[in-house]
Amino acid sequence: MKLVVSESAEIPIYRQVYEQISGQILRGELPRDFVLPGIRTIAKELRISVITIKRAWEELERDGFIYTLAGKGCFVAPLHAGELTGKREEIAADRIRKDLAYYHSLGLSEEEVIELVRKHFPEN
Repeated sequence: MKLVVSESAEIPIYRQVYEQISGQILRGELPRDFVLPGIRTIAKELRISVITIKRAWEELERDGFIYTLAGKGCFVAPLHAGELTGKREEIAADRIRKDLAYYHSLGLSEEEVIELVRKHFPEN
């Protein structure tokens, strides 16, 4: 499991951790029941507050990406392919809604937004 955080990013650090771990789960890089490192371990490695990691873990658990067993740690939730697809689409749709509101405030039309996405979408 690889995590990189930037203190100068606009996104709060707990959110950076959340997005990286949820992304790794959604891409299948962290398999179901994978044991996550302890909160203190990650906080020490990233040189950030334990409270920051705890918040990321709480949100990951709230959103169904991980589960906790008292005295044993945190684990990747056993999500099925359909659940992973549903979560991926839900996260993407939420981001799109926020972005579309911003683009609308700039006065961009649907066609202009689609053209911008096509222009900037990385080719595989």
